[in-house]
Amino acid sequence: MARPRVPVLLAAAAALLGFLQTSFSFEVKESGKICITADLLVNFSVEYPAKGHQEMANFALPQTGTVLLHNSTCGKGDAPTPVLVIGFGMGQSLSLKFMKTSNQYRVEELTFSYNLSDAAFFPSASAGGEVKIQGTMEVSQKTDIQANLGTRYQCISTDQVNMKNVNVTLSNVTLEAYLVNNTLSVNEYECTRDKPMTTIATTTARQTTSQVPTTTSPAPTTLPQNPAVGKYNVTGKNGTCVLASMGLQLNVSYESKDGKTGLDVLNFIPSNTSFSGNCDNSSAFLNLTFGKAKLIFHFVRNTSIEKFFLQGVTVSTTLPPEAKKPQFEAVNNSMSELGASVGNSYMCNAEETLLVTQGAFVNLFSVQVQVFKIDGDKFGAVEECQLDENNMLIPII
Repeated sequence: MARPRVPVLLAAAAALLGFLQTSFSFEVKESGKICITADLLVNFSVEYPAKGHQEMANFALPQTGTVLLHNSTCGKGDAPTPVLVIGFGMGQSLSLKFMKTSNQYRVEELTFSYNLSDAAFFPSASAGGEVKIQGTMEVSQKTDIQANLGTRYQCISTDQVNMKNVNVTLSNVTLEAYLVNNTLSVNEYECTRDKPMTTIATTTARQTTSQVPTTTSPAPTTLPQNPAVGKYNVTGKNGTCVLASMGLQLNVSYESKDGKTGLDVLNFIPSNTSFSGNCDNSSAFLNLTFGKAKLIFHFVRNTSIEKFFLQGVTVSTTLPPEAKKPQFEAVNNSMSELGASVGNSYMCNAEETLLVTQGAFVNLFSVQVQVFKIDGDKFGAVEECQLDENNMLIPII
């Protein structure tokens, strides 16, 4: 069984919000020697077939997760490389396969296997569609987790691994393979996402028509203020099917031509933002275009419980001239955000962040959205987000 581990600072912050997420510890040991040790928090998002539609399952690696001894190895015979396999539920497993060079080790491949017949994790699964409910599904992807030999790898920030129908999000990670003395090394490698970002691009020139004067010394970088709130709608055969009011801010980190890391922050200006979309009884799209940047929000309807939610976000934009790759595109179709009962509206005054992919996210400000069942152009009864409810908590003295 996994051993829980909670970083002190994260635990304190979580306690203030009224919830606590715990990372768990796992080891692979053979002949009394530890070859892999890992502390990590893992969240899964899996799209799977239900009766006549697709469902989203969102769950965390449970405390009951255990190292599968018959599948994990320190490397020998037909499996010369170390592998950590964590099993949970009825057939779910997460596998980390390690490789090494003369001076580095890395997680060469992350594999997730899941069993759709496990009702505890996939309660709405059916035998319909292309996926057979009795079979175990398996997806794999390479990762960027690596460090020097004799150095532990640490990454508190989220690292999303995107695969077909599956997103695996790692966070609070501390791990090491090829250990020397049966314990984590003193030397530590901090992942790039945890390091302070050097912002080398401003967004002023992209949002106004004024020119920035040329100077011989670098000017301080200023990030834009919160974006203005815009109102957007989509009309279908039966009238308005998407009604949204929100401020939009697109954030994309990129590698510049000189090897530095830049951050492009763009506020959508409502008066200069065009919008369109389409919808049917179970799916709706809201397309928003501001200059060379485009966002597509994909909402779906869960007919079994009559709720809607944001399932996908697509981002495309042109980055500043100093970017090594000027064109950027990203998509995440495994979300479960902005949800409410059909006929009601979702509202959140607090700033929300939609993680599209590593290095790209959309910030939402003062959002209110309603999809599928709308009376004219008016929002229905409000369902508040958890962030707003937490902010309304009054301490008892």
